[in-house]
Amino acid sequence: MPKMFYFVIAGIVVAGAFAGFVLGPESDIPAPPRTVEEETPTASLVPPGEPVAQVEGRLADLLADKVMGRTDAPVTIIEYSSLTCPHCASFHLETLPKIDEAYIATGKVRLIYRDYPLDSLALAAAMVARCAGTRKYFGMLEILFRNQETWTRSSNPVEEIERMARFAGMSKADVGGCLNDAELMGEIQQRAKAAGKAYAFDSTPTFFIGGQRVSGAEAFEVFQGVIDTALGGGN
Repeated sequence: MPKMFYFVIAGIVVAGAFAGFVLGPESDIPAPPRTVEEETPTASLVPPGEPVAQVEGRLADLLADKVMGRTDAPVTIIEYSSLTCPHCASFHLETLPKIDEAYIATGKVRLIYRDYPLDSLALAAAMVARCAGTRKYFGMLEILFRNQETWTRSSNPVEEIERMARFAGMSKADVGGCLNDAELMGEIQQRAKAAGKAYAFDSTPTFFIGGQRVSGAEAFEVFQGVIDTALGGGN
């Protein structure tokens, strides 16, 4: 799990900014999976001590916490992930479906996804996922994680992201406009940096469950134990 670092991308020409990756194999695009509830206002989901800048309008909508599950679930998982992180992909593709079936779909747990981009390509993908909209957000995340090796190793990763974004109803122009949104870019970077500083972590994925930290793509059984304890059913 690599250390976090940030790129300042001024006056973006995105296709050129991310050139130089090794071409990867093609892979099928899955249909967007689970349904999600409406976003809950960010302020109600921020753990004590985490600084979050106040923004308004469209930017506030884009930056609002993305939530899977019922807003009144007794246990909340806060996940910090990077879309170029293989461990994060492993969690989303292998472990999260089990957590979803056992806890999220049953109303016991809600999951809040927060961006912690480890590099400029992860930042670009995070921006596009947020621009896809609330109802398509987790479907877009799954597409990006499932096809991670393809777009991260592509000689033109932005073109690959554009191709996947079409499944969320985004045009090439939509993606380009999103990637040139300097305010969105800066806020994602600053919020990730603030979270890392406030909670003393710099790797992904990192989870906070009922006050307990879980680092890395642990097996479902590890999450099960922590969640059951938070629910009051653990030892």
